[in-house]
Amino acid sequence: MTKRLYLLIGLSVSMCALLLAAVLAPTGFSSSTSDLIVKEPAERPFGMVWVPGGTFTMGTSAVPIPNDDRIREDETPAHDVDLDGFWMDEVPVTNREFARFVEQTGYKTFAERQLTKQDFADRGTDVSLFPSNSIPPGSLCFNPAFDRAQLVRGIPGWEHQVWKIVDGASWQRPDGPKSNLEGRLDHPVVHIAWEDADAYCRWAGKRLPTEAEFEYAARNGGKKVKYPWGDEFRPDGRYMANFWQGEFPTERLNEDGFSATSPVKSFPPNQLGLYDMAGNVWEWCSDLYAADYYSHSARRNPKGPQVSFDPMLTGMVQRVQRGGSFLCNVNNCTGYRTQARGRGEVASSSYHNGFRCVVDSSLIPTYQERQAAIHAWTTKADHRSSDSRISTLPARKDGNPEQKNGEG
Repeated sequence: MTKRLYLLIGLSVSMCALLLAAVLAPTGFSSSTSDLIVKEPAERPFGMVWVPGGTFTMGTSAVPIPNDDRIREDETPAHDVDLDGFWMDEVPVTNREFARFVEQTGYKTFAERQLTKQDFADRGTDVSLFPSNSIPPGSLCFNPAFDRAQLVRGIPGWEHQVWKIVDGASWQRPDGPKSNLEGRLDHPVVHIAWEDADAYCRWAGKRLPTEAEFEYAARNGGKKVKYPWGDEFRPDGRYMANFWQGEFPTERLNEDGFSATSPVKSFPPNQLGLYDMAGNVWEWCSDLYAADYYSHSARRNPKGPQVSFDPMLTGMVQRVQRGGSFLCNVNNCTGYRTQARGRGEVASSSYHNGFRCVVDSSLIPTYQERQAAIHAWTTKADHRSSDSRISTLPARKDGNPEQKNGEG
C-alpha cells in the first residue's frame, strides 16, 4: 500500500512538472519546428532570393467591423504555420523568360489552343451552359467600353460585368490580336492558365509556391505587416506597388504611371529583396482553393486542400492566386494586402495574372539538371544563330565569308 502511495505521489509530481514546463516553454517552440530548414542548403540559384524557414501566424483572426480593408471570411481563422526555407524568384516570370521557354519547347498556352467543351470538362468545369462545342483561342481582358449605365454594384461577382473574352488574346498579344510585346519584354507574362505556369516551372526545375510560402515571403519572413513594404499604404505619399487609383471601374487616374502591367522592379522590393509581391499581376500558387481551408490547414509546410471548394462559384476547379494586380483598388479588391486571398479557375487565364517560381531543398538536383539542359540548348542556339549570321556575309574569292572592317 505504501509503495503504491509513493508511486502515485511520484506520478503526480512528474505530471505537475510536465505541465509547468509546458506553460513556461517559449511561445512558438515545438519539437516539429526544431528541424526547420533555415540556412541555405546549397548555392543560391540565379535570380532567386533565399527565404529562411520559420513559424508564423497565417491569416486573420476575424473579419473586423468596420471592415475598411475589405477582409474576407476566407482569410480566417488565424493559424500557426511552420515552413522550411526555400528560394523564390525575385520577380514574376517575364515575357522575355517565358519566350525562351516557348522557343525551346514549342509550348502553346491554354489561351492559344483551339479547345472543345471536353477540354474544359476534363479540367473540372461545368460545361452544360456552353453554347458551342468549339471554343476559339482567347482570354479574359478588361473591357474599358463596359456599359456604365447598366453597371450594378453590391452583388457577389459584380466586377465580372467589366470583363470580356477577347478572341486571339494571349501572352504574346496581351490586349488582343492587334497587340504585341513591343516594349513589354520585361513585364510579367500574363494570360497564363495554371497548367501553363506549372509547365514552365517543371521545365525550369522549379515549382509554384504554396499559398503559405507566398504569404510568408510577402510578409518578409512572416512579420506582421499589412503590405510587403510595411503598414502604411502610401509612405510619404509614394506609391509602392502597381494598383488601380480612383473609383473602380469608372475612374482611372493612373497616378502611379501605369494603366496596365509595369516592368518588374518598377517599385521597391520588400525586406527580403522580392519585387512585385503586391500589385502588378495576380500570381498562381500550387494550392487548390477552398474557402474554409484555414480551419483545417496542416501546420508543417501546408500544401492546400485535396478538393477545390468555393460556395460562391460552383461547377469549377480553382487554384489560389496571391498578391493582387494592377486592377486591385481600395473600393473593391484589396488583393495587395499580404493576407488577402485570391483564386482563379484552372481552365482560364486573364490579362492580369502571372506567376513566379520557387525551389526547395528537395528540388536542388532537379533544378541543377534542368538548368544544365537549358544552358546546353541555349549555347547550341547561339551557335546556330552565329552560323546563320556568318552564312549571310558576302563570299570572298577564296570561298570564305568576307569579313567586315574590324571583324576577325
